[in-house]
Amino acid sequence: MIDQWYDADAGPLVRPYAMTGGRTKPGPYGVRFDLIALVAVDPGGDDAAAESLLGPEHRSLLGLCRAETQSVAELAAEADLPVGVVRVLLGDLLEAGHVRVSRPVPPAQLPDERILREVIEGLRAL
Repeated sequence: MIDQWYDADAGPLVRPYAMTGGRTKPGPYGVRFDLIALVAVDPGGDDAAAESLLGPEHRSLLGLCRAETQSVAELAAEADLPVGVVRVLLGDLLEAGHVRVSRPVPPAQLPDERILREVIEGLRAL
């Protein structure tokens, strides 16, 4: 007997390369989205007419960002899309001015561990 797939059992019906138009990198400038970069809807880019021209995956990501600011990893999980696809789609949204991206703080700019320990010791002394 031959097994047949129905609905969700068949897996994704649209291949990732079709969603991104065959692109593997976000935007023409090679913007890189870290997994922990935070994505939020840009209030200035909230244009219903422009959004209507976007694909369903783009609109889905915008909807997720409207609910709350999310990381790239969270968006990929919530949208059930590969991270590479989400990065390309976010690049499109960033270029169109629909979203803002807050990049993670580089380790060199984080406070020194010694300073944090001194703060903890000072708080304990209170």
